[in-house]
Amino acid sequence: MGRTLVELFYDVVSPYSWLGFEVLCRYQHIWNIDLRLRPAFLGGIMQATGNKPPAMLPKRGEYMLKDVKRMAKYYQVPVKISEGDFQRIFGTSTLGAMRFITAMDMTQPGYLEPLSREFWIRFWSQREDISQPENMLAVARQAGLSSELTQKLLEMISSPAVKNRLKETTEEAIKYGAFGMPAVVAHFNGEPHLFFGCDRLELLGSVIGEKWLGPVPS
Repeated sequence: MGRTLVELFYDVVSPYSWLGFEVLCRYQHIWNIDLRLRPAFLGGIMQATGNKPPAMLPKRGEYMLKDVKRMAKYYQVPVKISEGDFQRIFGTSTLGAMRFITAMDMTQPGYLEPLSREFWIRFWSQREDISQPENMLAVARQAGLSSELTQKLLEMISSPAVKNRLKETTEEAIKYGAFGMPAVVAHFNGEPHLFFGCDRLELLGSVIGEKWLGPVPS
């Protein structure tokens, strides 16, 4: 059998996206899949679908705090979350960061995994800003990018090509049925199968004929 294409649509503002990202990055070496990382803009998806952040509903926000902590421990991903993070999320735009990551995808996609991971680490483990250019540069250095490449990416984020690419990817996720992130799309038996969230990966495995082995430490 051929390898199954699995697309992961994500935004680094989403802690659940980080959890799904890490697990799928591990399983790409275990399952017969080709994992394609698809940086998109969560704000655009929420606006287009009329969805609202979980924290806007107090009880759901309370649950999310417990849920993310439990899942972070289970999947062994260093997400740190507290009640104060909700205001931090609402006050931070990841549009620039996602354009920076998109520029990386368009230039040297081999760096997409480590760069995305460093953005999550900075925002969700270190609780630092990722919206300003100097912080994007720091993330890029941590991911091992050269200063020349980093500067090129920074210049690209204001280009129509990058803006359009991020918009098109976001619209593509919506066409698959995404209403939030992470949105995982498995192309199997000639059709796309959408899975929302990071807690449907066992079901993903079942649909594509692969065995779920638990969180699989990195």
